[in-house]
Amino acid sequence: MKRLNLLSLYLFFSFISLAACSSVEEPYTKQTFPVKGKITVDGQDPGSPIQIKCISKGPADEEHPTISGGLTQNDGSFELSTYTSGDGLPVGDYALTFEWKKLDLMTRSYGGPDKLKKRYNDPKKPKIEFSVKEEGDAIDLGVIELTTK
Repeated sequence: MKRLNLLSLYLFFSFISLAACSSVEEPYTKQTFPVKGKITVDGQDPGSPIQIKCISKGPADEEHPTISGGLTQNDGSFELSTYTSGDGLPVGDYALTFEWKKLDLMTRSYGGPDKLKKRYNDPKKPKIEFSVKEEGDAIDLGVIELTTK
């Protein structure tokens, strides 16, 4: 009898937790529009991921903030993300920053020196700026050429 009661309580609280988690996010999700491109380094595919951060140039949404960015594929191609992989960015003006660090397989994190020598990670001096508008067309940033020299 005790097992049944404990199981019932566990299932009840699990259901409540899942319902609360799934319903809280949906009303605050902003519409996103696809943004893609390709990065080359010294005229070549990078061969390993480059981290891309999207910096909003507009006023911060303090009530429902978002964080957008992505990683390139080894060939330099990328799709930026906000909520799910490759979903794009909400409407707004953006600047991009880039860092190219080594992947530590043990910690599954990127670290060490920036192979781009910190040339492209200052949001006050961005290499790429663009706007996402409500028309909903996918944005192709084309080839972004970075250098290590």
